[in-house]
Amino acid sequence: MTNPTRTLGTTSPLTVSALGLGCMGMSDFYGSPDEAGGIATIHRALDLGVTFLDTADMYGPFTNEQLVGKAIAAGSHRRDEVQLATKFGIQRDPDGSRRGINGRPEYVRAACDASLGRLGVDHIDLYYQHRVDPDVPIEETVGAMKELVEAGKVRHLGLSEASAETIRRAHAVHPITALQTEYSLFSRDLEDTILPTLRELGIGLVPYSPLGRGILTGTVGAEGWASTDSRATAYFPRFQGDNLATNLSLVDQVRALADRHGCTPGQLALAWVLAQGEDVAPIPGTKRVAYLEENAGARAVELSADDLAALAVAVPRDAVAGDRYGDMSSVNG
Repeated sequence: MTNPTRTLGTTSPLTVSALGLGCMGMSDFYGSPDEAGGIATIHRALDLGVTFLDTADMYGPFTNEQLVGKAIAAGSHRRDEVQLATKFGIQRDPDGSRRGINGRPEYVRAACDASLGRLGVDHIDLYYQHRVDPDVPIEETVGAMKELVEAGKVRHLGLSEASAETIRRAHAVHPITALQTEYSLFSRDLEDTILPTLRELGIGLVPYSPLGRGILTGTVGAEGWASTDSRATAYFPRFQGDNLATNLSLVDQVRALADRHGCTPGQLALAWVLAQGEDVAPIPGTKRVAYLEENAGARAVELSADDLAALAVAVPRDAVAGDRYGDMSSVNG
């Protein structure tokens, strides 16, 4: 099949592969790090036309950018194939402890230089503020990000988990190319105000966790995840106790529809996200080649209006049990 693309943003457009690859789990949060497996997965992604790679300085911390940098190093001649996205703003120490959110201009500049060094590149294609700093006006943060564009260090700017008002204020300082936020059959709150704002302003959407942090793959059982996986903690209420049981019953409905299409539940869930608009480029994450290949197969799943209506019945927007995070205060910037 051809490798479909999507264009994010209209004022400062960036063309990316329609399906991206979230690299976080290769280094952090979802079980043990796997650098070799991660690099192999990235190389296979590029072979399959999945060229939109997403990382952040806080993944690892710091080691995920290094991993991605190794995978696209000059010796492999793959940098030019890649649309490279990374993020700043959630400060972590090398031991993994968190220091909070930082959007101060001097930190923006230092964080960018550090990311360029770890990635081993001379520019970042899409640079996100990972979380909005409530103590720094967004105009100051984006003003510093704009300077990075003018210096040639960054090509396009993005925000992550920002409110509609913040997006407007940021876009007035410099065109915002994309908003990254959680969006899936299981997480649809942004449809109320954020998605209409993006489309009014001509800003693309990059959904993270488009598989509901893995639950929509249909491979999660009643026991949930291993104890070493962050999804097993109370930080993710959807995967605890009765919430998990309720949500697994919704996945059963998705599986039934997927069977009719001859695809996996995860492929159907990704096809749903891809069907939400030509300005949407989801970034499902994995550190395994087999799962990457399964995800890439979603590009061949075509959904009719009747299919989309059936999914809306199978997974009503408000049927999912539990919040996305245990503390939602940090994702409403």
